Amino acid sequence: MPKKILRGNVVSNKMEKTIVVAVENRAPHPKYQKTVVRTKNFKAHDEKNECKIGDKVAIEEHRPISKTKKWILKEIVRRAD
Repeated sequence: MPKKILRGNVVSNKMEKTIVVAVENRAPHPKYQKTVVRTKNFKAHDEKNECKIGDKVAIEEHRPISKTKKWILKEIVRRAD
């Protein structure tokens, strides 16, 4: 089974070797069919501490690294200005 890959924006990099990535999910409301945007935060492992707030990144599913970290940084798609 392939590993999941999510794309999102870095919202925090204050922890050592950890980033928080906000991933948006757009889906129609079940009853009203209006597009609803839901955001979920994922903690990801950043081995080199290279991400900054505002970077667009891709994270990949991984074995649990800590209690809340189950994702690793795959690549930085676009740097923040």
